[in-house]
Amino acid sequence: MSKIQYQTLYREVADRIRDLIEHGDLASGQRIPERELCEQFGVSRTPLREALKVLASEGLIELLPNRGARVRQVTLKMIKDTFDLMAALEGLSGELACQHISDEDIDKICALHEKMLQHYRDRELAEYFLINQQIHESILIASDNEVLQEMYSNLSQRVKRVRYSKKMSDSFWQQAVADHEKMIVALKQRDGRQLGQVLRDHLCHKLEVASVDGAIEDRETA
Repeated sequence: MSKIQYQTLYREVADRIRDLIEHGDLASGQRIPERELCEQFGVSRTPLREALKVLASEGLIELLPNRGARVRQVTLKMIKDTFDLMAALEGLSGELACQHISDEDIDKICALHEKMLQHYRDRELAEYFLINQQIHESILIASDNEVLQEMYSNLSQRVKRVRYSKKMSDSFWQQAVADHEKMIVALKQRDGRQLGQVLRDHLCHKLEVASVDGAIEDRETA
C-alpha cells in the first residue's frame, strides 16, 4: 500500500514540474531549485529526485553529475526534428485509424470538427486549439496502437513549450482549417493513405507559426 502511495507522490511531483516548464515558470536552461520546490510541494528530496529522473527520461531536463539538474535548453533544430518524427507517427495513426475506427467514433470526430469551425468563425483561438487537439487525440486513440500513442505522447512532452502565435495570420488559419476539412473527408471515406498524408503535412505546416521561449539557434562546435 505504501509503495503505491510513493509512486503516486513522485509522479505528482513530476506532473507539477512539467507544468512549470511548460508554462515558462522554469525557463529553458535554468537550474532546478530543488530546495525551493521541496518546500513548495511539501515533499522530501527523495520523491523530487525520482521525479527528476522521470523528466530526464522524457528529455525535459538534464541531470548534471553532482550539480543537480537543469531545464533542457531547446534548440530550433530539436523542435524541427521532433515535429518531423511526430508527423510520421501521426500520419501512421491516420492510416491505422481508418482500419479500426467505428462509425460512432467518426461521428464524434465530425461533431468536434463542427465545434472547431464555429470557434474559427468566431475567432476564438484558445477554444479552437483545444478542440483541434481533441480531434488529433481522437484519431490517435482510434489507431488502436498503444505503442504508437505512447511514443507520440513522450515526444509531444518535449515540445510542450512551443507556443503558437496569438495573432495567427488569416492565411495560415484558413490553410489549417482546410487541412482539417480534408481530414474529415478522408476519415469518412476511410482512406487511410490520404488521411495519413494530410496529417503529416498538417503537422509540418505548424512549424511555420511555432515559437518557443528560450529557444536558441544551433551553433557549429569545433
